[in-house]
Amino acid sequence: MKITEAVILAGGLGTRLQKVVPDRPKPMAEINGRPFLEYLMDYLISQGIRRVILSVGYRNEFIINHFGKQYKNIELEYAIEKEPLGTGGGLLLAFQTARMETLFIFNGDTFFPVDLGIMESKLKLHDADLVIALRRVENGGRYGTIITGVHDRILDFSEKGEIRGTALINGGIYLMKRRLLSEGKFPGQFSLEHDVFEKLVSRKSFYGIPFDDEFIDIGIPETYISAGRTMFRN
Repeated sequence: MKITEAVILAGGLGTRLQKVVPDRPKPMAEINGRPFLEYLMDYLISQGIRRVILSVGYRNEFIINHFGKQYKNIELEYAIEKEPLGTGGGLLLAFQTARMETLFIFNGDTFFPVDLGIMESKLKLHDADLVIALRRVENGGRYGTIITGVHDRILDFSEKGEIRGTALINGGIYLMKRRLLSEGKFPGQFSLEHDVFEKLVSRKSFYGIPFDDEFIDIGIPETYISAGRTMFRN
């Protein structure tokens, strides 16, 4: 069955970006007159996604009032955080309204237009719990990096500064089985990356796929400004 449902994690405060975008949640920052989130959803439409659950928190009315219940041919649902839940807690809340057992998950402040079909094939081939889209960078010291082994199985996650030179980083797109969160006990607020991925990597079936597509992260003013000059200039 083709996976046509996704979660977008859009509930963060966006503290670093508030210097230049002070009045709205980070995924709604405008680039060339359009909210960043519209570019992300246009990409999802091109990849066959038909239902999106938006995990929202800070200034969530800004997103809800703009998009409503539908964007083009995507059905929209909202998982509203009454208090900050982190990426893990926000996803767990979103899963309560999910219809499929396996979903794509996207960070609401990154744009990485990879072929989702490749990720889906990888998950089916290995009956994986998780597949992460990876991006190769020349200076791994600036990021937390991901170490892979045979058949791109993820072996470990490293902290920022541990690996220098060419390395693989998390591209902010996950294909994940719901069972990965249903088997653990988590606090109300927790991190998907640190409290789930890093703690379960040795016991679960995680794979990564390196992609060379252009990667944009609007999380800081410098990258947000440059996004309008490069990928979203048209």
